[in-house]
Parts: sequence; C-alpha cells; structure tokens
Amino acid sequence: DFRETCYIKEMKITILCVGKIKEKFYRDAIAEYSKRLSRYCKLDIIEVADEKTPENASDTVENQIREKEAERILTRLDKEAKEGAYIFALAIDGKELDSVELSKKIENLGTSGISQIVFLIGGSLGMSENLLKRADCKLSFSKMTFPHQLMRVILAEQIYRSYRIIHGEPYHK
Repeated sequence: DFRETCYIKEMKITILCVGKIKEKFYRDAIAEYSKRLSRYCKLDIIEVADEKTPENASDTVENQIREKEAERILTRLDKEAKEGAYIFALAIDGKELDSVELSKKIENLGTSGISQIVFLIGGSLGMSENLLKRADCKLSFSKMTFPHQLMRVILAEQIYRSYRIIHGEPYHK
C-alpha cells in the first residue's frame, strides 16, 4: 500500500565500513548500485581508516587492531546513526538469510517505523566482540571468507535486490 511504500522510500541505509576501496572495478560496481538504489532509499557509505596488520601478528596484536577499528566505527556510528536505527553486523557466524528473507526484513523494519538501517563491515581481521555486541543482528552472507572490499559490492547488490523484491519488480534468481 502507498503508506508503506512511503515509509520504505524514506529509509536511510548506511554502510559503515573499515578501509578505502583502491580497486576501480569495485568502486565502479558500488557506484552503479548506489545509483540504482537512489530510486528506493538514501544510501550512505562511510569509511573509517583501517590498521595495517603486521605479518605473523600475534592474537594479542590482532585483537588490538580489531579494537582500534571498532573504536573508529563506534565513534562514527554514534555520529551517524539516528536513535532507533537498526544495526546489522556482517559476521561469518551470523544468521544466513536468502535474498527474499533479507528483503522481508528490510520491508518489516521500514513498515515498523525504523527509518535507518546500518550495515557494519569490519576490516580484514573481522570485528571485535565489543562491536558485534552493539548490533541488533549479526548477518552472514556465507561461511566463506570474502575480501571486505568485495563484501561492499555484494552487500550493495543484495540491498538493491531487496528493494526490487519489495516493489514486486523482476530480479535475477
């Protein structure tokens, strides 16, 4: 119905992620999905600096790196996320949804009055427990590991696919 479509259209989607994307082909793909999504929602992609990981880093060093990156994400999250924003953390041990389930989740959030969804993507070492606890839902795209730059492309495509499904528009199966 029209009212529900308006709620969904006013949705702000924020992708808060660690690191810059250096590869032009990833940047081009993200720009294309951002353009396509502009019909459906307001998309913001916010990058925070990543930490260099020394080769053969110890568990302690890796945890310190995750904590530093988490601090940067949390600082931006506090600035960017509206009160009541729904937060997904992309995590390998999160809940796996298919495309239709993700679209229903986005639609249900929009129609229940949530006006912002934030997706968190950690750095190459993943996210700290501290950051994962802040999320409303841990979301996994696969048990496989993907480069975090590629994850942005996959996430943007899935958000776009979700809106196509929500609006009853064709999408590739």
